[in-house]
Amino acid sequence: MTNASYQQFCPVAMAAEILCTRWTVVLLRELIAGSTRFNELRRGVPRMSPALLSKRLGELEQAGIVERARVTGRPEIDAYRLTDSGRDVQAVVEAIGMWGQKWVETEPSLDNLDVELLMWDMRRNLNTQPVPPERTVIEFMYPELPHSRRKWWLIVEPDRTVDLCHIDPGFDVDLYATVDLRTMTEIWMGLRTVANAVDRNRLLLVGPSTLIDNMQNWLGLSPFAKQEKLAS
Repeated sequence: MTNASYQQFCPVAMAAEILCTRWTVVLLRELIAGSTRFNELRRGVPRMSPALLSKRLGELEQAGIVERARVTGRPEIDAYRLTDSGRDVQAVVEAIGMWGQKWVETEPSLDNLDVELLMWDMRRNLNTQPVPPERTVIEFMYPELPHSRRKWWLIVEPDRTVDLCHIDPGFDVDLYATVDLRTMTEIWMGLRTVANAVDRNRLLLVGPSTLIDNMQNWLGLSPFAKQEKLAS
């Protein structure tokens, strides 16, 4: 996969040659989470250059971990899917995430705040079941961020699809959430509850009680939030 090789027959070493290049595991995380198109993958790894993303996808394709998605039997140019080999990697990536949630110190990870990645994760993990059946628009406002990145909208459509906008979609807003990025990240990672953030005036919610009272449920949270953190 790369010119670097451990030159060992050990399966750990051989797997590491494929999986442990920079960004590869994070990219696999996005594919496992359901992203297929190039632009979707870019939103999940916003600090990865398009050129490097293309290179890593090509390497994973060469290794038999991903393949081009097909429509009517023909491969799509910018869409990818996991092979059987790639789906087997899911348990490995999830185990890495659980280990990181459990043992990696919180402070260094929260220093790497990224509003785009946070909102993208929230979009795809949002639990639509507690949300009203009509179109529901939730505006998140991060006062400390630059104006161009301050406001984000999650839109739950009647068919239960969820969209994310960082440009005003023009719909009436049902719930306004004003919060700093650090606090929202802590909530998402399971390090702080919605109720705790509200009680400490770190999260201001304006809207119907049905949405406010159920926020901890519809927010979804990180798939790793259930893992108790032991590192301080």
